Amino acid sequence: MPIVLYRSESRGAADHGWLKSRHTFSFANYYCPSRLNFGALRVLNDDWVQPKMGFGTHPHDNMEIISIVLDGQLEHRDSMGTGSIIKPGEVQVMSAGLGVTHSEFNSSQDEPVSFFQIWLFPNKKNVQPRYDQAYFDPARLENKWEMIISPDGEKQSMWIHQDAWLHLGNFEPGQEIEYQLKDSKNGVFLMVIEGEAVVDDYELAKRDAAGLTEVGEKIAIKIEKSSKLLLLEVPMNV
Repeated sequence: MPIVLYRSESRGAADHGWLKSRHTFSFANYYCPSRLNFGALRVLNDDWVQPKMGFGTHPHDNMEIISIVLDGQLEHRDSMGTGSIIKPGEVQVMSAGLGVTHSEFNSSQDEPVSFFQIWLFPNKKNVQPRYDQAYFDPARLENKWEMIISPDGEKQSMWIHQDAWLHLGNFEPGQEIEYQLKDSKNGVFLMVIEGEAVVDDYELAKRDAAGLTEVGEKIAIKIEKSSKLLLLEVPMNV
């Protein structure tokens, strides 16, 4: 089973004062020819934004964009007329499609916001832009995978224009958990948000990640410490 490791300290870094960001894949001023994408997964940015600061209005097209807030609050506004606040436990999905402009701000006066910004290549281009947002009760993540994103919105997940699945889970130490692939030809991207885990005999600490291909039907993950995990199953031929 081929595996590519993305150690936390090896990620691209940006520090703009108001924004600190770590880039798993090439993004903005960070360029690494061996880290352009992992199949349909194009961007995974780990962002911290200071109070009352944020990203001004800017455009996107033909990309599926997912934001997962870890701490604080993220204010979203877009050209579709959406205005919302995304809090911990909530996930945002935006299909940029034909084109959309949006802004993301930390509306807090004194607390930073921490969130993941994830982009996936779509399987349909020039679709009508759309926005969705949902809350996922942390209790649903305890010691099991909770499906957050899917191609068809199954099991109360949100859907995107791609044959990809995003799962979150909070796991207690000492157990071995499995993930059953939807399609054995897909790749699996696993990130340890918090904690420590082992996959294919590789130890992963906080913010470490692994990209696995030729997985077969399932993978097994050993939980070393209490861990919050992010798992993406994505097509590799895009």
